[in-house]
Amino acid sequence: MTLLSRIENLIDGFQPAEGPPPQTLWAFLRWCLSGSMPVLWIAAALSAFAGTLEVLSATLLGLVIDTALTAGPEGFFASEWPTVLLFAAFFILIRPVIFGLSSAANAIVVQPNLNPLVLSRLHRWTMGQSVSFFDNDFAGRIAQKQMQTARAVTDITAEVINVVAFALASILGSVILLLTIDPWVALALGVWFVAYMALIRAFLPRVRKRSAARAGARANVTGQVVDTVTNIKTVKLFGHSEHEDQAALDAMGSYRRKALDFGYISSSFRFWLMAIAGVLPVLLIGGTLILWTQGTATPGDIAAAGAIAIRIAQMTGWVSFTLMAIYANVGEVEDGMRTLTVPHALTDADDASEMEARRGRITFENVTFMYGRDVGGIDGISLTVAPGQKLGLVGASGAGKSTLTGLLLRLYDTEEGRVTIDGVDVRDVTQDSLRQQIAMVTQETAMFNRSARDNILYGRPDATEAEMIAAAKRAEAHDFIMDMQDHAGRKGYDAHLGERGVKLSGGQRQRIALARAFLKDAPILVLDEATSALDSEVEASIQDALDRVMEGKTVIAIAHRLSTIAQMDRIVVLDQGRVVEDGTHTDLLAQGGLYARYWNRQSGGFIGLTEAAE
Repeated sequence: MTLLSRIENLIDGFQPAEGPPPQTLWAFLRWCLSGSMPVLWIAAALSAFAGTLEVLSATLLGLVIDTALTAGPEGFFASEWPTVLLFAAFFILIRPVIFGLSSAANAIVVQPNLNPLVLSRLHRWTMGQSVSFFDNDFAGRIAQKQMQTARAVTDITAEVINVVAFALASILGSVILLLTIDPWVALALGVWFVAYMALIRAFLPRVRKRSAARAGARANVTGQVVDTVTNIKTVKLFGHSEHEDQAALDAMGSYRRKALDFGYISSSFRFWLMAIAGVLPVLLIGGTLILWTQGTATPGDIAAAGAIAIRIAQMTGWVSFTLMAIYANVGEVEDGMRTLTVPHALTDADDASEMEARRGRITFENVTFMYGRDVGGIDGISLTVAPGQKLGLVGASGAGKSTLTGLLLRLYDTEEGRVTIDGVDVRDVTQDSLRQQIAMVTQETAMFNRSARDNILYGRPDATEAEMIAAAKRAEAHDFIMDMQDHAGRKGYDAHLGERGVKLSGGQRQRIALARAFLKDAPILVLDEATSALDSEVEASIQDALDRVMEGKTVIAIAHRLSTIAQMDRIVVLDQGRVVEDGTHTDLLAQGGLYARYWNRQSGGFIGLTEAAE
């Protein structure tokens, strides 16, 4: 590794954090920056050292002036060449090197690594949230909060190092220098600094509050726009462009109002800041001139005090706007914290083991889950699926079919009872290892805006190219994939599918999802309306492939189209969250109950029709 590579990697930009993110500001910032603090202290020390050079610059200026006045023009360079050489070396060599090192520490070591460090930690934590967390928010808003918070934490840290440490060192050095001139001049600087800090204290909390409001409104705009764009086909099909435009304008109007509120406080702050900055040169230069008239200060002291006064006055605006930006970023961090630091609703047990489903026996033991409500979900279901058994789940919408599979996958925790696989409670194993034992194809097929190859390999990333193509062929997807070409000219398995697979038909998306499930080859297979988007001809063409992939696996299949599950080993009928019928297709038809009514209706409508509609 080269020296530059070592310097670039002094902070590990992808180091995991320990524990959950705290919900108080300073603890949260420590969580974000943990592991990088030694390097940050070094960067702050370099910045502070650079700040002291500002005072040294004024000192050298005063020294040169006093030396020149003492030596006179004739013999100045001959007798005082060491002073001239020191002056030149300081400004040409020493000062640029120190400022360059300080800048490099911030621009090369700190900022490029802190942003991915914080973002990766927030993203990792967010990925561990339950499905309900994402169901209750905009996807765009969550992403915006992650990016916003990581950027704000990075900016706060960089500005504290680059500006605050620099300014504090400059102020402290200035006080020491002025003390060498006269304590009263140093006291004047101290009084001015107290007044300056009072101004900061009065304004910055309001800046922080209004910045947080502005950040929240901005995130809402992003969420609204992303939600509309994600569902653009629905918007166009219903002719609601104007409605969506108005919703976006409402969100933008709220953001504009919050931005104006921030602008008013910012402008007021700037006015008072410039007023108090103008007082400092009058105090320091005027005070030193008075001392000069009394014979206690030299012309060099006047020059040094003037240089300090003008530099601090200039720096006042820079520092104050930086502090305002820091407080604005603090507001954005706090706004992000409210969304992103929510504790995980579903967590692995401390002693969770790795699931290995050798047989695939599934048991629901007196399971109740009502989504925290009085109605909906499932109520007291006891059900066992034998290893290798093919079970069909039937019921009207809301009967509890998807809830049952959600509990099997531990997308939710049961409110009562337990779910086991091969006798192991799903809450006693890690969530990832549990879900690796289950392949699932859903009605709403999820596709990434990546290549067809990447989407299929999601089932098993370490599969070979031949295995991936074989899975696509079994799912009847290979032929249409080979005919694909995206906007960038990528063809076949390299072609990208568009966001959520929008470039594919519903049937094509489900065939890729089936290929993904085939490739995963898990011992348990869940089919949730897996062929709902396929026409009858295509469904028939892949039915043999479905039969093959189900061989030797425990299968739970949900379907409204009863013909797709009629050949299952067993069919369970759910109604209002309870098991009401259980048997083979032939047995259930013979009973003449709910399943038989569904079967008889199949050619005339949907199985969710109410009794009143018959």
